[in-house]
Order: sequence, then C-alpha cells, then structure tokens
Amino acid sequence: MSDRISREELVKIYNIEITFFDELEESGLLKTEREGEVKYLFYDELPAFERFVNWHYDLEVNLPGLEIIHRLLSQLEQLREDNRRMLKGSFTENLEDI
Repeated sequence: MSDRISREELVKIYNIEITFFDELEESGLLKTEREGEVKYLFYDELPAFERFVNWHYDLEVNLPGLEIIHRLLSQLEQLREDNRRMLKGSFTENLEDI
C-alpha cells in the first residue's frame, strides 16, 4: 500500500480545481513529491489539505487568507506546546521541593 496519493486523484475525489492544488503547493502550504510528471501528496498531509479545501470552497477563504490562518494556527499550537513544557517543568520543580 502506498503512503501517498496523486494530485489527479485528489482533484477527482475532492472535486477541486487542479490550479487550487498547485497554488497550495506553490505557497508552501502543502509538501508534495514528484515522480516523473506526477505530483503526490503524502497521506500525513491529508488533514491539512482537507482543511484548506473546506476553508476555501465552503467558507470562501482566498489563498492569502489560508496562509494567514495556517500561520496563526501553527503559532497557537507552538504556544500550547511551550505552555505544556513549562507546566511540566514547573510541576517537576514543585515535586522536588516536597
């Protein structure tokens, strides 16, 4: 079983324009792999791809908007991770004081 899906298959399955997929790739929102003339998206990129498709087609968010939303959500996730790490460190320090 392959761990990737071709751009053409995604276009058919999600009923999107191939140019939208290419724009996502060109903007750096998706990481693809090329084999010959065929571009592939790895399955671990599918959740992000589906979010972009939903935001663009259902909510009518344009490409610059997708880039901003993606960047802000990435920053938010990084802050959450930093908070977890700080809380874990603080908790460990408090245990040492006991």
